[in-house]
Amino acid sequence: MNAWIELSYLIASSLFIIGLKYLGSPLTARRGNFLASFAMLLAIVATLLDQNIVNYQMILIAILIGSVIGVVSAKLVKMTAMPQMVGLFNGFGGIASALVSIAELFRLMRLDGPIAVETSSIIVLGLLIGGVTFTGSVVAFGKLQGWVRGAPITFKFQQVFNGFLVLCFVVGSFYLTFSDTNFWVFLGLIFISFLFGVLFVIPIGGADMPVVISFLNSFSGLAACVTGFLVMNNVLIISGALVGASGLILTQIMCKAMNRSLANVLFGAFGGGGTAGGSEGAALGDKTVRSIDTEEAATILAYAKSVIIVPGYGMAAAQAQHAVQSLVQELE
Repeated sequence: MNAWIELSYLIASSLFIIGLKYLGSPLTARRGNFLASFAMLLAIVATLLDQNIVNYQMILIAILIGSVIGVVSAKLVKMTAMPQMVGLFNGFGGIASALVSIAELFRLMRLDGPIAVETSSIIVLGLLIGGVTFTGSVVAFGKLQGWVRGAPITFKFQQVFNGFLVLCFVVGSFYLTFSDTNFWVFLGLIFISFLFGVLFVIPIGGADMPVVISFLNSFSGLAACVTGFLVMNNVLIISGALVGASGLILTQIMCKAMNRSLANVLFGAFGGGGTAGGSEGAALGDKTVRSIDTEEAATILAYAKSVIIVPGYGMAAAQAQHAVQSLVQELE
């Protein structure tokens, strides 16, 4: 039985890699999505057959609820709102990893004897990455949705306070790892990880949220990878590493396309007087986007000597490529 389980994990891991490769091209993206989905289904079934399941009914109910949420979201959410959905799903992955770390610590606390140092370290790491991913993704979703102010939100001594939180988390982690397990210390670590996720995202402007979501996507992959080490699941380790690496690569590509560094996107508000665009953005100041109607746009195009059309995500999401092509032909 174990041989079949390991073989299923191997097949699922291979399908994850092939699916990720296919997602790199629009021609094969649908096939890659199908392969990755089938790999996930295979991994879930193999895990259910491999582990000592206490209550299948609760697991099936949870799977049903999650499937309904996923299908409804995919059907109803518009393409223009896809970054918000991806950001929210990143948060779900992060909170799942954090909850696994919390549940594993509570399970070990009921057993006699001290918790191994390596196990405590993995629990703390999973909690940190998962907590930051969850709250950071929720804030990013709120900024893109317009529920949270899109401008960078900063306050006096914010960097000092962030550093203090990191120091408290490190001290608490060492205490939890090398000393007796303390419930209140662990509760404090949970609070710090969630708070740090909020403080990590609010100084970043709303225009940079897609980059932040991609970066947090890599965080969710790392959280899943850490969870795989915690529950000793190879396919979770491999898939988490794939998501973490691909998310980080995508983040670098997006930053390069904007001619900005990742550090400038994440920390530009602290050094640029609240402007996330760096020194050039600070010199120009914040600009407000002004909408125009079709008549005004036609007038501007009629008197323009040179017109540059820069296709982006908005054009693809609105499926406006044919309209843009017609406009180019008219201008020529």
